Amino acid sequence: MRRKLTLWARLCLVLALLPSQTASVAVMSVDLGSEWMKVAIVKPGVPMEIALNKESRRKTPIAVCLKENERLFGDSALGVSVKTPKFVYRHLQSLLGKMHDNPQVAVYQKRFPEHHLVTDESRGTVLFSNSEEMQYSPEELLGMVLNYSRGLAQDFAEQPIKDAVITVPAFFNQAERRAVLQAAQIAGVKVLQLINDNTAVALNYGVFRRKDINSTAQNIMFYDMGSGSTTATIVTYQTVKTEESGSQPQLQIRGVGFDRSLGGFEMELRLQNHLAKLFNEQKKTKKDVRENHRAMAKLLKEAQRLKTVLSANAEFMAEVEGLLDDMDFKAKVTRVEFETLCSDLFERVPGPVQEALGSAEMSLDEIEQVILVGGSTRVPKVQEVLLKAVGKEELGKNLNADEAAAMGAVYQAAALSKAFKVQPFLVSEATVFPIQVEFTREMEEEDGSRILKHNKHILFQRMAPYPQSKVITFNHTDDFAFYVNYGDLSFLGQEDLSVFGSLNLTTVQLSGVGSSFQKHTDAEYKGINASFNMDKSGVLLLDRVASVFETIVEEEESTLTKLGNTISSLFGGGSSEPNANVTEPVQDEEKVHPESVKEQEEAAPQEEKQEPGEKQQQEEVAPTHEKTEGVDSKADLQDEKEGATSGEEEKTTEEAAKTEAKKKAKPQKKTEFSEDVTVELQMKDILKLNFEAITSSNKKLQDLTDRDLEKQEREKTLNSLEEFLFDTQDKMYQEEYQAVVLEEEKETILARLSKVSTWMDEDGYSASTKELREKLQDLRKLCKDMFFRVKEHREWPGQLATLESMLNSSSFFLRSSKLVPEDDRIFTDVELKRLEKVINETTTWKTNTVAEQEKRSPTERPVLLSKDIESKWALLDHEVNYLLNKATKTKPKAAKPKAAKPNNSTTSESSSSKANSSKMEEKVILPKEETKDEEGAEVQQEEPPIKEPTGQNTDSLSQSQPTDKTATTEGAEEVQQEEPPIKEPTGQNTDSSSQSQPTDKTASTEPTEKNQSENQIGDEL
Repeated sequence: MRRKLTLWARLCLVLALLPSQTASVAVMSVDLGSEWMKVAIVKPGVPMEIALNKESRRKTPIAVCLKENERLFGDSALGVSVKTPKFVYRHLQSLLGKMHDNPQVAVYQKRFPEHHLVTDESRGTVLFSNSEEMQYSPEELLGMVLNYSRGLAQDFAEQPIKDAVITVPAFFNQAERRAVLQAAQIAGVKVLQLINDNTAVALNYGVFRRKDINSTAQNIMFYDMGSGSTTATIVTYQTVKTEESGSQPQLQIRGVGFDRSLGGFEMELRLQNHLAKLFNEQKKTKKDVRENHRAMAKLLKEAQRLKTVLSANAEFMAEVEGLLDDMDFKAKVTRVEFETLCSDLFERVPGPVQEALGSAEMSLDEIEQVILVGGSTRVPKVQEVLLKAVGKEELGKNLNADEAAAMGAVYQAAALSKAFKVQPFLVSEATVFPIQVEFTREMEEEDGSRILKHNKHILFQRMAPYPQSKVITFNHTDDFAFYVNYGDLSFLGQEDLSVFGSLNLTTVQLSGVGSSFQKHTDAEYKGINASFNMDKSGVLLLDRVASVFETIVEEEESTLTKLGNTISSLFGGGSSEPNANVTEPVQDEEKVHPESVKEQEEAAPQEEKQEPGEKQQQEEVAPTHEKTEGVDSKADLQDEKEGATSGEEEKTTEEAAKTEAKKKAKPQKKTEFSEDVTVELQMKDILKLNFEAITSSNKKLQDLTDRDLEKQEREKTLNSLEEFLFDTQDKMYQEEYQAVVLEEEKETILARLSKVSTWMDEDGYSASTKELREKLQDLRKLCKDMFFRVKEHREWPGQLATLESMLNSSSFFLRSSKLVPEDDRIFTDVELKRLEKVINETTTWKTNTVAEQEKRSPTERPVLLSKDIESKWALLDHEVNYLLNKATKTKPKAAKPKAAKPNNSTTSESSSSKANSSKMEEKVILPKEETKDEEGAEVQQEEPPIKEPTGQNTDSLSQSQPTDKTATTEGAEEVQQEEPPIKEPTGQNTDSSSQSQPTDKTASTEPTEKNQSENQIGDEL
């Protein structure tokens, strides 16, 4: 036992020494828009905060600049895009999950003609190609952006972060969602969830309005117009009851409408073309500005500024310096011209609203409020058209249009993380695009011929909530294939269908079905169960495909049941009454496998859509089992009844009937078992990146990251070396440095600095990081002693002043503590002596060290060190604080009068009084106070008489005693006083009794003054 405890103790010690896995508990969210991204974090002590970028801005452009030896992000990349737009990649969201022949790729190429897009031969997707060596997929570029966003979050949180929730548009299909997940995998970011941006906005709105949500449903519409797309979402808020946490608020996505190409970027492109047209009309040059990529990049930047300004002003003067051939451009643009250019775009503003209402099967009267989200909703014409379309008095603007999605996503990240505990807020997402399963089956016609019939089965309907799982049962007995495709997409327009991509998702080929069917012919075949799961990221997964069989086995009686029956037969007298309940254990123990129960419950809604042959076959099995069980039950009851009747006639007949009834009522149990079949998946939309491709992308990004880190380290070392050179050369001529350095040392340092400066001008800016670091270390080593002497001379005055102050205060504290009477002292003699020793040693050290330092030259190494001075006054401060803490924690003692030792007359008188105490017990009233002397004898005290001369002690006994009563026990004194006691002078003991109490108060004057002086000392302590 002792050995086990020892091993357990060692194990606990090893576990305690292991590094904590909860050191990094922060999580982040990334609101991934088409043009901008916002990053938010949650960490202990910082709830839901937007992370600032390196320019201290709250949003960062999604842009990557990739040159030969340089990689830039965000605003830095946008700055390069004006000069070299070929190397800057933007608006990557529109290329995710797209084949090269997708119309959206052609639109991107038209908007950014400077980029060269090629086809990825392995997947058929798009690649950005600058050269044969520099080719990047949209997933790789997005992975770089996500890695950069994680860096911003880690710098802001000051700790590593891996877990993230990323927002995606609600209209992203399966291929686009998988592309985002693959980009995060390349970046090394663990995705807790892909949350729809409209859901994140709704969550942020509901979290801060929990008190307004009740059991009554509230319908809110969020209209989100961003840079690249527009989405309208209808959300229902209400409280629901849950088994885990009771009544909790819930948001449910009821309807979604969207327009993929309606956004602020399209407005900026039209302004860009308008400005290019105006410049060509000015005919400042013979060249067409549209053919110059650099000039068009400048016009796009000016168009973005122009759109923002025209939202608040009626007109604005657009200006671009050196637009083309060093020709400046200036033109006035009015808001009316802008609205005319985008008139067809404004006509499309109500479209998402009507689509959302149609998918939710609701009317505008049921919508309580329409809230604006997204930066492009700030355009006045958008608000005007939308307000007219929804028919409301006003539009809701009480939500942060830019940061709502990021804040809602980071709340979800905290809820999904195990490191935080947040108030539950239930979220029910909705499937925008329906998904169905299709398969073919051979059917036999009435004339005996066999035909193939194509069947469709809806897996997830439009606006079906997720996450959820579905199970579909096939009755095939041979190997077959089924297809997972999108369902009815007639609600999409022709343009949306053209850019949607493949309508076929996956072909699932099953093998091993026939062999498993032949292998288990003795069991009842239940079919092939295919388990689908729509996870919380909206990605469809095929979890498992298995053949399911069912058998009926007789359940053996357990040992306890047999023992119970034996005891019952011994004490029950063989009564036949219990036989009436013999069938109940059968019903209680008939349990179907939990997986089968779940599959049957989830597959029940789809059974109506199965072909008639399958449904009829399934229906033929169930009644058979029900009928058989019913016959057995009736037979059991009949046998029990006969057994009860025969028991009255013959005992042997009764026992035979009971035995037969028990055999017929023997419990039976249905058992289901399954056997996995081989599944082969063939992706029909976009092929996933295989392991080799992901590994290659990870290596490519890691090489770029290492190169960036090396570059940053070299720039940091170069800046440090330059700073040291300039700073030290300047310091050598300052007075405080000249005072501590010899002339020879000064010349040596200056010569070395001059030599390194010359090397910097010639070869330093092309030198490696290692060479720069070595030069810097040599210079620091050369100047180390000089810097140390200057540092000590600077810190001496402050440190010595602090030490002197601590010595004065500690000495005063010590003197004050010694003045306190011994009976009232809080500190022991050992503690006071220790403090006194520290004070004396510190004073001696200070005097000797300062004297020795004054004898030394300033150019020599000092013996009086600032760290030693600091340690001395810190020791004093520690000792004094220890005593002060003890004083504050000690309860003050109750004031008690002091009793002096009795003289001979008092002793003899008290002894005679004790001798007669038994006789006078009923007549004598106890004196006012009783105290004990040093030997334990009780001394009786009365109120003091008029002040007597010092050293006298008058004791008298009178017939009348004082009215005050004092009850004395062995361990404590309980005093009941009617008049305030009068304190006696220390060292005197006056015991007297008189008929009348004197009124003169001069007796209390002297002790009062002394007590006041003691109280003053205590207050100072």
